[in-house]
Amino acid sequence: MDIEIFILWASALIFISVLTSKLSDRFSLPALLLFLLVGILAGSEGLGGIYFDDPGLAKTIGVFALIFIIYYGGLDTPWKSVKPLLAPGLILATFGVLITAVTVGLFAVLILKFSLLEGLLLGSIVSSTDAAAVFSVLRSRRISLKGSLKSLLELESGSNDPMAVFLTIGVIGLLAGQNASGVQLLPLFVLNMGVGLLAGYLMARLGIFMINRVKLEYDGLYQVLIAALILLTYSVANFSRGNGFLAVYVLGLMMSRSAFIHKRQSVRFYEGVAWLMQIAMFLTLGLLVFPSQIKPIIGPGLLISAMLIFLGRPISVFLCLLPFRFQFKEKVLISWVGLRGAVPVILATFPLLAGVAQAHTIFNIVFFVVLTSVLVQGTSIPVVSKRLGLDIPFDRKKRYPLELDETEGIEASLNDLIVPYNSAAVGQPIASIDLPPQALIVLISRAEHFIIPTGSTVIEAGDVLLVLGKDSDFSQVQATLSKLREPEEKSS
Repeated sequence: MDIEIFILWASALIFISVLTSKLSDRFSLPALLLFLLVGILAGSEGLGGIYFDDPGLAKTIGVFALIFIIYYGGLDTPWKSVKPLLAPGLILATFGVLITAVTVGLFAVLILKFSLLEGLLLGSIVSSTDAAAVFSVLRSRRISLKGSLKSLLELESGSNDPMAVFLTIGVIGLLAGQNASGVQLLPLFVLNMGVGLLAGYLMARLGIFMINRVKLEYDGLYQVLIAALILLTYSVANFSRGNGFLAVYVLGLMMSRSAFIHKRQSVRFYEGVAWLMQIAMFLTLGLLVFPSQIKPIIGPGLLISAMLIFLGRPISVFLCLLPFRFQFKEKVLISWVGLRGAVPVILATFPLLAGVAQAHTIFNIVFFVVLTSVLVQGTSIPVVSKRLGLDIPFDRKKRYPLELDETEGIEASLNDLIVPYNSAAVGQPIASIDLPPQALIVLISRAEHFIIPTGSTVIEAGDVLLVLGKDSDFSQVQATLSKLREPEEKSS
């Protein structure tokens, strides 16, 4: 294909994919499903007629895309909210993935007449979850989840891909005779995960130090520097026999909790990069699929999907969360939210390249399982969360014309605080309110308008104050705003 034709098709498909994301909001369908459908329609058996049958190229694109997607997953994870959930989250991301792989693998042996290793390979490929699809559905319905459920799912989905990658590569090694027995996978697992964790941590410390010290002449080069850091972290971990995906996730997580130059711009920039990577990856996987090859496996595919949704995932969740104080209905919702997404389809290309006997059957089943999971679970999550009483209104952050780039050398941050209707501050000028000396009200949002305040600006009920200060200042300002008005004395 000529480069001009390639650029035309690539730009057109990306453009169409971006526009179809609007349908995701309207019909509560995860965007990844729509991207896949665009790729299928553009493929050799679709309207576009583009012939693509190169698993090696698809794997290369997928791995490259996953590096940036997983990095952004760590960067966008709020450390304060996931820190108390590290134990259950990491157990779900490791033992939960293993339990799911084994239960689905044994079922595949019975249903598909696979060998034990072939069944475990299929189970390993579909063992990781994609909560990004979940939250896009919840966002489109303007709902969220109660308590720590959202944070737990974010942590699990962001950190369970490395385990699925490890199991898939390990089982392929057993099938190819590279590992004599499954016992050899245990020390390999410790080495793989340990080196991945260490590489991610060390590269994050080095990267943050460098970003804050290098003093580049052009702001845009900071994003280029971070991109090089992400790819270098993955490579260092891999060449050290560690898990590159885990290293990249740790890198993002460490950077999310640290202050560095242009951090806010970096989060927004890599959100856009992550979306571009998802679109490119799903379009490629859609092109790689031949719908005519999916039809023969619909029956067994439905059985595998049902087993995964109603048995495999719930068994792993309930067993892993036994030591923790989660209610029964919370475990049910966590089980139902176990959507499958991009990673299983990418991992399904690994057996194709390794020449595994059942590779094509496994790929088609995995693709069907992902579609089924997204259609069944993805569209029903809002209903299930409401029935279980675990839904809350979606908290859409208000956007302000002022932002603070949190970087080294400044300990303050911006926070918005609401003035209660019965607050003693209502009707008072800012100058007369008892505020901490280092706290500054820099903007007031009132009835969809923004006001630049002065000392004489009078506070009104329902005002949203954008306050610049330290964490300790915010609690003091909130306490001041929470003081109630004294009741007016009745005239005799």
